[in-house]
Amino acid sequence: MTATHPARPLAAGRLPRVPFPVVDEVDRHCAQEAEPSTIHIEVHLPGRLEEDRLRAAFAASLARHPRALMRERPRGPFARRYEWELTDAPDRDPVGFPPPAPGALDRARAESLTAAPPLTLSPPLRVTVVEEPGREGCVLVFTVHHTAMDGPACLRLAATAAEIYSGRPAPVPAAPARPATAPEPPRPGSPALARPARVAAGTPGQVPGNSQLLVELPVPRRESGAPYTVNDQLMVATALTVADWNRRQGAPERPLRITMPVDDRDRGPGMPIGNGTRLVEVGFAPAEVAPGADIPVLLRLTAERTRALKALPRPQLGRSVSLLTTPLLPVAARAAYTRGLRVLAGPWTSTTLLSNVGRIPYPLDFGDAGSSTALWISAPARLPRGLTFTTASTGGRLHLALRWSRTLLGDEDGRELLGLFTRHLAATSPETV
Repeated sequence: MTATHPARPLAAGRLPRVPFPVVDEVDRHCAQEAEPSTIHIEVHLPGRLEEDRLRAAFAASLARHPRALMRERPRGPFARRYEWELTDAPDRDPVGFPPPAPGALDRARAESLTAAPPLTLSPPLRVTVVEEPGREGCVLVFTVHHTAMDGPACLRLAATAAEIYSGRPAPVPAAPARPATAPEPPRPGSPALARPARVAAGTPGQVPGNSQLLVELPVPRRESGAPYTVNDQLMVATALTVADWNRRQGAPERPLRITMPVDDRDRGPGMPIGNGTRLVEVGFAPAEVAPGADIPVLLRLTAERTRALKALPRPQLGRSVSLLTTPLLPVAARAAYTRGLRVLAGPWTSTTLLSNVGRIPYPLDFGDAGSSTALWISAPARLPRGLTFTTASTGGRLHLALRWSRTLLGDEDGRELLGLFTRHLAATSPETV
């Protein structure tokens, strides 16, 4: 939800409505039952949570962030917009406490990839509190419908719930730092109109949907005063991983383009809830990611590119996509047109996506249950990309979610990609650069 779409005041007794912003509409157009557009988040706590107390804390958090209390409004066949209807209270309690059982966490993880919360019920997210016999503490597994909101917005809801649950206000996090003016445009890694590489197919399974691997890694080290960031190291590791994988599969060499979400929102209590990131693409020429690539040079080039892209004002999905969502035609006609264009544009879609949430800006302190000890987020991996890398850091550790489309890759492929990424990320640290 963006500030450019305020709720429409209506007559007494009618709920306020908000037109779908561009990101929400495009995601809604391209919905696929076989590959639901879900965001998976899991927060690990060292202690156990009290059920009634947590339910009350999340209800109060939703009340403080009323834009999360939304459902898709029914529309007629000639309606020109999707609209969110803002409700006064949840249509259902989003918090679930299944009985503790062996394998409960694996089942909750799988469900978060296969079953999206319905958009027709407010709020379009669910929170499953997982406990397993013999495992200390508990895990909060969030499943978010990406049409409605993104991972950082859900984390803000969780942070507010933690403050309410513990009774202790958390420090207000600083807003993301961005350059006041864009630096000189760097040499691009690939021609803007060049057809980018696709992630080469591996050995896919028979069942559609997404799979994922969640791992904890050391945060890569940097030299003091290094001109690049951890995000740049992650970007280089992603590019080298995909290039290495494609070579092993015998795919032709093409430029890589990696989509990178940029979030400029304030992370404090007034953070806008919804899909608030803008997407930029970082390019790499085949020679830059060839075997024996000069890692220090690649890190500096990547830092120049990401710094310029972050500073450059740009619509969330680009100007051409904004034109697609102009309500000149009924929404059903625009949906069919958008889906058709998506198929035609598939070969020119970016190669993969790296979403680095960075250091989690909230302690996620749930009082007697303790503060978060680990946190993973994974972004959808629908085709044509079919592979996403999502990272977050907590307690000095990097939490990586590697997620892929089972139509493109199999479980063994995922493990091989993880091994490549781990090796290439380690190669960006000072002792190896």
